[in-house]
Amino acid sequence: MTGQVRTVDGRVAGRRGQATRQKLLDCLGEMLSSSPYRDVKVIDVARRAGTSPATFYQYFPDVEGAVLEIAEETAREGAALDELVAGRSWAGRAAKETADELVDGFLSFWRRHEAILRVIDLGAAEGDKRFTKIRTRILTSVGNSLRDAIAELQSKGRVDDSVNPAAVAASLVTMLASVAGHQRGFQGWGVKQADLKPTLSLLVHLGVTGRKPTK
Repeated sequence: MTGQVRTVDGRVAGRRGQATRQKLLDCLGEMLSSSPYRDVKVIDVARRAGTSPATFYQYFPDVEGAVLEIAEETAREGAALDELVAGRSWAGRAAKETADELVDGFLSFWRRHEAILRVIDLGAAEGDKRFTKIRTRILTSVGNSLRDAIAELQSKGRVDDSVNPAAVAASLVTMLASVAGHQRGFQGWGVKQADLKPTLSLLVHLGVTGRKPTK
């Protein structure tokens, strides 16, 4: 990794520099969990990391630049979400297991990265193309796998020809992302957390296969 991490002025960061850079990112990530994104200041991140603002500026142009780094890391991890769908069976009882694991994995990913995903959503909603692209990357991998799964079922005559696989996949992923981003808010509607997973799994199963899960 040494040759891949550079300072703002282009110098290669050594092992100690890489550790300092990562500590700054970790501290910023923790602060995003408890503070509004735009209230976070460089001096506060540096103080939390036990270093100086000057050191922060060696690695990042500003707080937003560091936030984008965290967002990129999250997108790289999010690409693995497609493993919850790709190559999995959507036939018979196996389909329910696949739907269950997709929902569980998706919600878990969102909980782990709740703070930065909230910032990504905010930036995307405001029209910032950098955040929009990152959000799209996170959702596209699993979306493409769902599209392919539906198309395969369609080719075997198990899904009606009138169904548009890409449209269904996009709708399902958007639903999952929206629900995942509001997991805490559902309590205000009288919806228990324990009810979310089976409900989402049912909707995903119906969306992909066009059928209720096999009992």
